[in-house]
Amino acid sequence: MNEASELHEVLYLSTLAPGAPLKVVADIAARARKANQAAGITGLLVFDGMQFCQHIEGPCKAVLALTERIRQDPRHVDVDILYHGPLAQRRFRHFGLGYTANEEADALARLREVGAEAALTRFLALVSTLDQDG
Repeated sequence: MNEASELHEVLYLSTLAPGAPLKVVADIAARARKANQAAGITGLLVFDGMQFCQHIEGPCKAVLALTERIRQDPRHVDVDILYHGPLAQRRFRHFGLGYTANEEADALARLREVGAEAALTRFLALVSTLDQDG
């Protein structure tokens, strides 16, 4: 595999921009599914009513480009990259973008309080408890 096609993963946490309507979340998910499929990106987006936590994976170049677009997206504030690195195999191969809601208060916010590896481990454990649409 060349560098551009090596699998890479990013886990980030962000907050819905003040004043942004909640319907923007469905818009983000719908548009991202199509764009991610075209770029070979898979992943899972969790939203708790205020914060987004997303795991994205795919070719390194595509994942890093998407991460930068997310950082610049005015619908997100306080974008915090919790984990990034090479990935041996996809974790969410069946999701162009899986989307689920999380109602546990502060579960996502607590991911900021731990180190990178622990944040990834906790996110993956959280995923198994969620109802997933995708």
